[in-house]
Amino acid sequence: MPTHDPASLPTAEFAFPGPLRDRLVAAILTGAKTATTGLLADYEHEGEPLPQVGHRAVVVDSADRPVAVIEVTAVRVVPLAEVDLAHAVDEGEGHATVAGWRAAHERFWHSEQLRAALGDPGFTVDDTTPVVLERFRLVARLPDVS
Repeated sequence: MPTHDPASLPTAEFAFPGPLRDRLVAAILTGAKTATTGLLADYEHEGEPLPQVGHRAVVVDSADRPVAVIEVTAVRVVPLAEVDLAHAVDEGEGHATVAGWRAAHERFWHSEQLRAALGDPGFTVDDTTPVVLERFRLVARLPDVS
C-alpha cells in the first residue's frame, strides 16, 4: 500500500520545539511512542477538529523537518482521571505509573508557554478536564533531506 505523499499531508507537532519535542519524536521513530494526549481545550482554542481514525500526518522535529508519517488508529475523549496505565506507558516517555505520567503532563499543561498558547494565564487541569487520547502507528520514516 503506497504511503501518501508527505508533502500533501498535514503536520503533526508534538509539544513545542525544543528538548521535549526532540525526545518525543525520537520515541516515535523507535516505535516506543504509539500514543499521545492532548487537551480538548487546545483543539477548541485552535478551532481544529479532533483526529480521526485513518488520518495520516507528517511528524516534524524541532527544526520543522519532516521525519515520519503516522496514522491515527484510535481516538477517545475522557476526563483526565480516566487515563489508564496502558495509555501512559504507550506514550513512550518512560512512565511506569499513571501518577508519574500525570505529573509530567501537568508540568507541561501548566507551563507559561502552553498557557500563553491557550490565551489563558491561569489555565489549570483537574480530574474532570477533558483530554484527547490518541493512538497511532508509524507508517514511514522519512529520509533525512538536510
